[in-house]
Amino acid sequence: MKQIGSILLFAWVALWPLSLAAVVPGDDDTRQMVKLNQVYQALDALYVDEVEMTPLVESAIRSMLAELDPHSAYIDAEEMTQVRESFDGEFSGIGIEFNLLRDTLIVVNTIAGGPAETVGLRPNDRIIEIDGRDAVGIKRIEVPKLLRGKNGTPVAVRVVRRGEKEPLAFRILRDKIPLNTIDAAYRIGDSVGYIKVNRFGRTTMEEFRNAYRRLQPVGALILDLRGNGGGLFEQAIGMAEFFLPAGAKIVSTEGRSVPPAVFTARSTGPYAEKPVVVLVDDASASSSEIVAGALQDWDRAVVVGRPTFGKGLVQRQIALADGSAVRITIARYHTPTGRVIQRPYENGKGDEYYAAHLQRMTRERQDSLNASAPAFTTLRTGRTVYGAGGITPDRIVEPDTAGVSDYLIRLSYGGVLNEYVVDYLAAKRDRLAAEYPDFDRYLAEFEPSSAMLGELTALAAERGIPCDEEQFALSRGLIVRQLRAIIGQKLFGTEAFYRTVNETGNPYIDEALRLLGAWETEGAALFSPEK
Repeated sequence: MKQIGSILLFAWVALWPLSLAAVVPGDDDTRQMVKLNQVYQALDALYVDEVEMTPLVESAIRSMLAELDPHSAYIDAEEMTQVRESFDGEFSGIGIEFNLLRDTLIVVNTIAGGPAETVGLRPNDRIIEIDGRDAVGIKRIEVPKLLRGKNGTPVAVRVVRRGEKEPLAFRILRDKIPLNTIDAAYRIGDSVGYIKVNRFGRTTMEEFRNAYRRLQPVGALILDLRGNGGGLFEQAIGMAEFFLPAGAKIVSTEGRSVPPAVFTARSTGPYAEKPVVVLVDDASASSSEIVAGALQDWDRAVVVGRPTFGKGLVQRQIALADGSAVRITIARYHTPTGRVIQRPYENGKGDEYYAAHLQRMTRERQDSLNASAPAFTTLRTGRTVYGAGGITPDRIVEPDTAGVSDYLIRLSYGGVLNEYVVDYLAAKRDRLAAEYPDFDRYLAEFEPSSAMLGELTALAAERGIPCDEEQFALSRGLIVRQLRAIIGQKLFGTEAFYRTVNETGNPYIDEALRLLGAWETEGAALFSPEK
């Protein structure tokens, strides 16, 4: 009887997939899709152990996309929540900037007028409990999951505060918290405006116009797109329009499944004539490259910095039933002169693609960058610009390695600088706030002392980074600058960080100011064909 049962079971297993194969039409694409479904059903029904199918399916999707271009991607449901928040420009939470140090969740800053500040939470409070859950030893990835939630819902936290004998309890109602895409907007001297855009989200152009109005009057502008990895396409179009005349071509797209499209400026922008410098680097990508490429092709801006990343693929995001999504490449971007923004790649070789980017970052000389690149002619003056993927700046800024040492790198990437600042402000914030009531005074007068540097090196030694005296001497100036910038950021906000690092020997800013300061002979002169 057992033998008969085994034979019957074998026969059913053998015939089960054939019953599906029998109804497969002749189209090869359809057969492949049915094949994939057959494997899924077979594993789900027959595999010897219980199988969690979700990770298998997600792995299969990622593997399929990995055989294509390097930017088609699968985004799971949890990641999609963060993606939506980044693009929407807001989320529902309690409004704090936090850090994790030595297993402790520390409030670094509270957003002015936000829920946490309203109920009395303060910088340097140590959060020990969230909704009854012990927060000591909590993982960084878990914090947003606990503090964020539906708008108007409560979250209970208990904190330890310096000077208080017992923990303090707070009930905080979650509210909308903005995720600003403009990190800094201020004037350098009397006539130069500086605006730093960290990404292109839903609110970028609204933020940008407001920032521009606050800066008036300015006679020249620095648009900083360094580190800006892109974002919403329509916001990039809006930013390019800000600097171009009506009808100017901004970007075009072409692909197999979509008709060719050309995007032009719908009206003359409010800054269509005055001098502008665009700062870029190797992390400027996608939407940033659309803006930089359009302004360069129309001779509207001098592009300064490092060659950009070269991400010029148009992607369509397709929502899946469980809240996840796939981003599929459907077309390629071209600048107004016809340059392809996307760097060359081979399907299925994503690792080589990113390795080539790192190799490209190490090239320093502009002539080596342009030697093999196809040449294009700008649309207004007929000067030469170069293709081969990404945007090649008009003025290359060589990597500034003066003062960089292994010791400095370990302090930075090991988190010791930030840890020291958090500890320092826990003890000195009130005194600093009284001594430096505004950022201008802080920038002019605050200087980390030798005692502070000694405390920093001692902390680093405790964290397994012994002080190398020679390397410390080499990097002392950069360490001081980073301390000033980080402390300034914690006291006065993100803009304070950029003002500090920009106004103390930053080669990008120095070159931009040099060009703008002698625009007719240095800046606009670059737009001449013979240049």
